[in-house]
Amino acid sequence: MNIAIINGPNLNLLGTREPDVYGSKTFEQYFKELQQLFPAVKFDYFQSNVEGELIDQLQKVGFSYDGIIINPGGYTHTSVAIGDAIAAITTPVIEVHISNVHAREDFRKLSHVSAKAKGTIMGLGLKGYELAVRYFL
Repeated sequence: MNIAIINGPNLNLLGTREPDVYGSKTFEQYFKELQQLFPAVKFDYFQSNVEGELIDQLQKVGFSYDGIIINPGGYTHTSVAIGDAIAAITTPVIEVHISNVHAREDFRKLSHVSAKAKGTIMGLGLKGYELAVRYFL
């Protein structure tokens, strides 16, 4: 099984960015744990702070992978284009958010991704990625 994980803006700062909200573990540390937890899964990981690069990656893996886990970060609330890219591909997508975006600022309650995704997991910390993998399995 091939699963792509795509993280959006500022997720490269996990471990140092607002540890009270996002925890103290880097995504690279967590990614190694995820690989050990699911040794039969081939994971590809991509992170970018650039909207167009996220769209390019969705299009690159969106017709040949078994699943995509995306955390679009702040683009969740602003990028119609990322939502359109998800609608255009055939690989199922699970949207993951580390924090509960509905418990945060009002503008974060709008997602241009959720309606295009197979499902959404939020507010469970990094565990949300594991749960998304389990869904695909």
